[in-house]
Amino acid sequence: MTKCILAYLKPILQVRKKNALLLSIFYQFWRYFGAFFVSLQKKTNRMKEPTYIPPFTITEEIASFVADIAEMVGGLTAMADHLPTPHLRKANRIKTIQSSLAIENNSLSIEQVTAILEGKRVLGAPNEIQEVKNAIDAYNLLLELNPYKEKDLLKAHKLMMTDLVRENGRYRQGGVGVFDGEKCIHLAPPAQRVPILMSELLNWVKKTKVHPLIKSCVFHYEFEFIHPFADGNGRMGRMWQTLLLMQWNPIFAWIPVESIVKEHQQEYYDVIAQSDSEANSTSFIAFMLRCLKQALKEMKESNQKGNPKSNQKILMAMRENPLITIKELQEITGLSESGVKKNIRQMREGGIVSRVGGAKGGHWLINSK
Repeated sequence: MTKCILAYLKPILQVRKKNALLLSIFYQFWRYFGAFFVSLQKKTNRMKEPTYIPPFTITEEIASFVADIAEMVGGLTAMADHLPTPHLRKANRIKTIQSSLAIENNSLSIEQVTAILEGKRVLGAPNEIQEVKNAIDAYNLLLELNPYKEKDLLKAHKLMMTDLVRENGRYRQGGVGVFDGEKCIHLAPPAQRVPILMSELLNWVKKTKVHPLIKSCVFHYEFEFIHPFADGNGRMGRMWQTLLLMQWNPIFAWIPVESIVKEHQQEYYDVIAQSDSEANSTSFIAFMLRCLKQALKEMKESNQKGNPKSNQKILMAMRENPLITIKELQEITGLSESGVKKNIRQMREGGIVSRVGGAKGGHWLINSK
């Protein structure tokens, strides 16, 4: 009986002996290398999260803008007729370039920028013509650029500032400030901090779960705060926000939000200064979202090429009240100021309506039945 029991237990004991040996080897290995693997895992986990989180607050106003814009974008992309036509894409790209450069004091007109795009000769300051040519080259690369890659950012800046600054395609080597006349309204961080600040910003914008509309605005502000280049920061910041928005919806490649920013240029500078003083980008986010919403609205109106229903509403309102103002017509039609003016211009050119008297004190006259 005893021999039978020993014969049964012998293979079990041998296995346990082998297991004990393996456990001993594993224990010794973990004793010497375990701390290293734990440390490595912690570093890996930290790399998955942004090391820097820009300060901002998502207010009710911002949340409302995001909801409105998302609805507008959804409506535009869901209806093929409302997508930008090739002609409108070209016109909007020209508006984008002309407006963005005009913010930087480039004096060339829409017509001149159009002529440059078409390869025609233009009379103007050589550096301003060069700025337009460079911007055209840079925007032509939009569909190929990755907004999260530093090398693409530097590549775009190299094109944008070719023959304009020596440091094109490189971060600045000296200090810079933003001036309003003689007054310095923003002093950028030291040059030696730029590479790490840009690395942290690109890392955050790539990994954050914040809505794309908001994160694009945050990037725009933080980029202007860092002011990574010797020159061209404004036009690069606006272009890179467009590139970020394109990752959410490609329609943003053709929305000239820069034209709206140009119309509110002083407010643009004011909200940057306000965000600086408040140490967060909340005010800037709200401003840029308002501009995006307006740009979307105007693009939709332009693509419709004179909505007959809107024209009918305008005519009915003018019949009821010949003294009606543009602002009142905006409320009735739901169009922007430029949309109402465009429809009226088309009707005036068609002989449907005319204006008797000036903008103040005048009235509308309906010429058709």
